Amino acid sequence: MAYFITDACISCGACEPECPVNCISAGDDKYIIDENVCIECGTCNSVCPVDAPQPE
Repeated sequence: MAYFITDACISCGACEPECPVNCISAGDDKYIIDENVCIECGTCNSVCPVDAPQPE
């Protein structure tokens, strides 16, 4: 299952440059993950200070 970013996101941007497939981008109020591109590696979650990325 692809990851998604919860409302806990503080828009720090730590996850975006770490994604190996570049599926994370800035949204209006939080970052978003393109579920069609996500490879479910969990790297975004491992660098997030608030554990906002979670598996669906």
